[in-house]
Amino acid sequence: MIEKKAWAVNGYLALIFMLALLIGGIALLIQEYFLVGISLLIIVVILGTGILVVQPNKSYALVFFGSYLGTIREPGLWLSVPLAVRKGVSLRVRNFNSKTLKVNDIEGNPVEIAAVVVFRVVDTAKAIFDVEKYEQFVEIQSETALRHVATRYAYDNFESKGLSLRSNPEEVSTELMQELRQRLALAGVEVSEARLTHLAYATEIAGAMLQRQQASAILSARQIIVEGAVGMVQMAVERIEKDGVVKLDEERKAAMINNLLVAVVSERAVQPVINTGTVY
Repeated sequence: MIEKKAWAVNGYLALIFMLALLIGGIALLIQEYFLVGISLLIIVVILGTGILVVQPNKSYALVFFGSYLGTIREPGLWLSVPLAVRKGVSLRVRNFNSKTLKVNDIEGNPVEIAAVVVFRVVDTAKAIFDVEKYEQFVEIQSETALRHVATRYAYDNFESKGLSLRSNPEEVSTELMQELRQRLALAGVEVSEARLTHLAYATEIAGAMLQRQQASAILSARQIIVEGAVGMVQMAVERIEKDGVVKLDEERKAAMINNLLVAVVSERAVQPVINTGTVY
């Protein structure tokens, strides 16, 4: 089904015309022209069934004895096909908040995830006739797409390689929106935005994964500290040897490097020991 424009004329002019027919029919009845007068009144009643008020961002699809005649989108008062069945569809932008779903990421870890989808109907014919109930269709397809996208990524990449649900929400949301557009095009629905609103490990593994994240963060910090400390010690040794402050043999150089590394890497304040000489 493809949406098309329905036949409609200005409702105010139609009301004036119907009022004229009504007055004429009553006048003819008074003059005892019953057949013509009753005919005019019947025409007025039939035309009255075609009067339609369309609110802003609202549309009506017209069905006449099983045939789709078209859709009226323009707000105002209209006279359309009499005796046609009207099916209203809202054209407003709407939000759909998905339930918190429990899915397995690409590594098999159970995670809880939810999203919000911003959508609107752009083709009333598809929304009414191609799917049973387009609101339920949007709900089911949104949750299905969310599950499908979540299984493509890991919750978090501890090695900092590739995309993850936690570290790359923009990329994940973009992929979710593209998949929703493909799925919901059948129902004449346009998706303007899709965002993750909730993301967490499932309760049964949340504690273990938190410890893993903390261990990974501590390890990364230690690596940075050690690399910086080695660079500082190397600069210090090279500077001492270059300026000729003191000549160090390999044993004393190793001892000084050890002391400097301990002082830089240690988490606690180091108490210096000053060597003032020897007794002998």
